[in-house]
Amino acid sequence: MGNSAGRSDFEWVYTDQPHTQRRKEMLAKYPAIKALMRPDPHLKWTVLGLVLAQLLACWLVRGLAWRWLLFWAYAFGGCVNHSLTLAIHDISHNAAFGTGRAAHNRWFAIFANLPVGVPYAASFKKYHVDHHRYLGGDGLDVDVPTRLEGWLFCTPARKLLWLVLQPLLYSLRPLCVNPKALTRMEVFNALVQLAADAAIFALGGLKPMAYLLASTLLGLGLHPISGHFVAEHYMFLKGHETYSYYGPLNWITFNVGYHVEHHDFPSIPGCNLPLVRKIAPEYYDHLPQHHSWVKVLWDFVFEDSLGPYARVKRVCRLAGDGL
Repeated sequence: MGNSAGRSDFEWVYTDQPHTQRRKEMLAKYPAIKALMRPDPHLKWTVLGLVLAQLLACWLVRGLAWRWLLFWAYAFGGCVNHSLTLAIHDISHNAAFGTGRAAHNRWFAIFANLPVGVPYAASFKKYHVDHHRYLGGDGLDVDVPTRLEGWLFCTPARKLLWLVLQPLLYSLRPLCVNPKALTRMEVFNALVQLAADAAIFALGGLKPMAYLLASTLLGLGLHPISGHFVAEHYMFLKGHETYSYYGPLNWITFNVGYHVEHHDFPSIPGCNLPLVRKIAPEYYDHLPQHHSWVKVLWDFVFEDSLGPYARVKRVCRLAGDGL
C-alpha cells in the first residue's frame, strides 16, 4: 500500500452501529438500568470546584517564569481543563440538571467552558448528537478524521504531530466535514467567553490568559488523559469500533473510559456507568478493553496498523429521511 501506516482507507462496514440493538436487548433483560438514567447530583458542584481552582491558578501564575507557567499548565491546568471538557460532554447529555431542564444544562455548559479560554460548549453539543446517532457516519460523525488527515499523518513522527495538534483538528474538522448554521446559543457562548477572557486579561495581564490557553492546548494535545480520544473508537481489533478503559484516570474524567457503556446508554451520567457494567457484566467483560491510555498513545504512534485511517465508517441515512 502507498501508506506507510499500513492503511490507505477507513474500515468501511455495511451494518448499523451495534449500540442500538444492544440497548434494546439490555433494557428488556435488565429493566433496572432505566433507574440509572437520572442526573448526577454531584456534577454541578464538581464543575464549580474545577472552575474556581483554575481561576485561583490564574491568579497564582502571574509572577511565575514562563517555563514554570508552561509546566503547571501541562501538569495541573491541562488535567483540569481536559476534565472540564469531559464535564461539558456529560452536561451535553443533560447530566447536570436532567432532560426536563435542558436550558439549565446549556447555560451551565457555558459556565464550565470559561477556563477553557475558547468558546466551544454550544458547538460541541450541536455535533455530539450526531456522533451518537450516526456513529462512524460518513460526512455526519465529525469525530472521524478526514481523508486528508489519514493520508498526511501516516508515519510515527507525523502521528505524534497529529496528537499534538488534536485540539486544533478536533475544533476545525466540523467546519470542513459537516458545516452547520451558527446558533444563537453559540453566539451567546462566544460573547460570554470573550467577556470572561477580557476580564481575566484586564485583572491579571497576559500570563493568566496564556496559562488558560496553554492548559487547553497542552491538556487536549499530547497528554496522558488525551489517550481517551484514541482509545474510544480507533480500531485496535478488527470488528470492534468502541472500546472501554476501566483504569484510575476515570476518577478525573467523569468515567469517560466506560465508553461502550456510554454509547449503549448515552442518557446515563458518567457516575452511573460502572453500575451498568455491574448489572450486566456479560455484555462487557468479554469485549476488548484498554488498560492504559499512555499505552494507547504509544501504540497509536508506533503500530503500523494504527493511524487516523483506523476508524470504522458507514454510510448512514439521515434520521429524517424515513426509508
